Amino acid sequence: MRTTLDIPEELINEAMKITKASTKTELIKNALINIIQKNKLKELKKFKGSLDLKIDLDKLRNRDESFN
Repeated sequence: MRTTLDIPEELINEAMKITKASTKTELIKNALINIIQKNKLKELKKFKGSLDLKIDLDKLRNRDESFN
């Protein structure tokens, strides 16, 4: 998809230098992927500590002993 954007040239140049992107298209694709990943991680972090799996760690750690 072709899109026309008005982005400051200094911003593009600095981002290309930092990321070593060879084209503006590659730079924008990488930026969009990065934004999506960061937002997905932010959403996943909301579940931190809220999931109770009821796992017996002692039983899991000694699982090899039960096969003898």
